[in-house]
Amino acid sequence: MRSLEDYRATFLAHLEDRLSFDEPKNLYEPIQYILGLGGKRLRPILTLMTADIFGGSHKEALDAALAVEVFHNFSLVHDDIMDDAPLRRGKQTVHERWDVNTGILSGDAMLILAYQLFEGYDRDTFPQLAKLFSKTAIEVCEGQQHDVDFETRNDVTIPEYTRMIQYKTAVLVAAAMKMGAIIAKAPEVEAEKVYDFGLNLGLAFQLKDDYLDAFGDPEVFGKQVGGDIIENKKTYLYLKAIELAEAHKVQRLRELFASRPKSSDEKVATAKAIFKESGAAQATLDAIESYTEKAFSTLETIDISDLGRKNLQDFGNWLMNRVV
Repeated sequence: MRSLEDYRATFLAHLEDRLSFDEPKNLYEPIQYILGLGGKRLRPILTLMTADIFGGSHKEALDAALAVEVFHNFSLVHDDIMDDAPLRRGKQTVHERWDVNTGILSGDAMLILAYQLFEGYDRDTFPQLAKLFSKTAIEVCEGQQHDVDFETRNDVTIPEYTRMIQYKTAVLVAAAMKMGAIIAKAPEVEAEKVYDFGLNLGLAFQLKDDYLDAFGDPEVFGKQVGGDIIENKKTYLYLKAIELAEAHKVQRLRELFASRPKSSDEKVATAKAIFKESGAAQATLDAIESYTEKAFSTLETIDISDLGRKNLQDFGNWLMNRVV
């Protein structure tokens, strides 16, 4: 089995080879910029790895992996516009470096490019990939809308939040893995199991992202720390604090998340203190571990080699313990 770095290097070489454009410059430069900012390349690596684990070839999965990564970055470009985020992976966001209109149009082009990348698959594989991709894409949009709606609601529940991150983040992780299984011609029942594994892994991944948004090192995390607090996002941290904190601190937290002060430093610091003191920070870490263990329970039922199972378990442990 290849290492994660091998998969990443193979994928990056394919990205550079397949997505090389010239004109119009102001359409394609932002696309190459966002795709060149780095990142963990989690989703495409999982596509390639899953194809190999089910007895296929990661080389055959490269275009599907690239489609997933292009779509993911398309969603980031548009999310950053909606959030008015200044940084992505420690660098200027596309709409900050160019402008909002450029970000919208280049993002639209990325979505179309993602679909085009499935066109090289055979008549049996293509419709399966396209159907899964379309289902996933609309779910990501639904998740994003829920996320936006939650900013102005004071009655968001943890089950609602969990559904939102499932759609906005976890389904794309799950789909990335199922695509690898589809390309490897795995039985449908096994492809569904690996989808479920990816779904729980994706939930753990997003909860860890939420935690790092508040408590990560800004030099390492690559995004504006406290961004969710500034944007009044009702994350798991916030919802657990509302559930666990003393009444006067709950009231203070609600006041903070109804405000948009010019200087956000005090708001972020106060919210983080309540998250820690209430036990919400630890509860979030516990939830991350719980979803990871659910993923591992599903993993035990998948008909793959012991080596393949170990590699996926190692990957899950890395995600749970990451600092970026």
